[in-house]
Amino acid sequence: MKAIIIHAPHDLRVQEFALPDAAPAAGEVRVRMAAGGICGSDLHYYHDGGFGTVRVRQPMALGHEASGFVEAVGADVKGVRVGDLVAVNPSRPCQSCPNCCAGLRIHCTDMRFNGSAMRMPHEQGLFRKCIAVEEHRAVVMPAGIRPAESALCEPFAVCLHAASHAGDLAGKTVLVSGCGPIGVLCVVIAKLRGAARILATDIARASLDMAARMGATDCFDVSSGMEALAPFAEAKGQVDVVFECSGNPRALAGAIPLIRPLGRMVLVGIGGDSALPVNLIVARELQLFGTFRFDSEFNEAAALIGGKTVDLSPMISAIYPMEDAVAAFAHAGDRTRATKVAIALSDRGAG
Repeated sequence: MKAIIIHAPHDLRVQEFALPDAAPAAGEVRVRMAAGGICGSDLHYYHDGGFGTVRVRQPMALGHEASGFVEAVGADVKGVRVGDLVAVNPSRPCQSCPNCCAGLRIHCTDMRFNGSAMRMPHEQGLFRKCIAVEEHRAVVMPAGIRPAESALCEPFAVCLHAASHAGDLAGKTVLVSGCGPIGVLCVVIAKLRGAARILATDIARASLDMAARMGATDCFDVSSGMEALAPFAEAKGQVDVVFECSGNPRALAGAIPLIRPLGRMVLVGIGGDSALPVNLIVARELQLFGTFRFDSEFNEAAALIGGKTVDLSPMISAIYPMEDAVAAFAHAGDRTRATKVAIALSDRGAG
């Protein structure tokens, strides 16, 4: 079937590609894919051939943020019907390793995740014409929600899981460091959970404008440094919680002096190793949390988007047809004009 395939850095092709049979088995549904969002990891595969030790070693269909319409159901499927719009959960923990059995499915030792080169052979992604998935991975979205909005369930779930480490945000001062799509979604969650003040930092004006539109109360351009945030370092820190979404070592280290004693930093962005002011972390008894992917938060994200508790549609900068995938990736990598770029994987994904 036709899919968007990465072969090597800047070698992205829309082509016929051998992918698993999309006929639904018992307990599965076949989804005609409609829309997919381009993630930062997709951009790393496109520009760099991977990230860290994860490298593309064979042709791979990209994409793990996607939605589509059910066109067939297998035996024993109860809650999904033909014609339903569904957000497709790309995560497939094994359910049997020690971590899964301990309730830590997010840390499955045999995890399969669509559009990932961590395994060999690679796990093929969702930027394709159709796929058969287990019923529980096809989360039904209500009428009135567009496919491109439904595709945002995956990144929103990532941020909801990050927020699970942040504690109660009601009445708090929250700093979101780095306002790409993940940072903007953390702004949305901070607002949803009652933060009194939401500070946003970035080096791109367009990203800060989007953060403000989605709920940030104070936006700071830190392209020349963190000096504008100096008042928040007074009296041993004024910030209760930091979501560090940039992955930039300087941004990470620069945010720590702003955190009040016993405050928290949630490390959401993926960067290289960083030097940290350990003495300050110890003296203020700061709490640092790593966060990675999601589990049950995918269904929570679908409920919030589907119920229109949050409106994420302003984040969608453009929707490109599948045939223009290279142009879509170029747009997605231009932070002066893009927050989230989507690809219509069929005619029904263009709306």
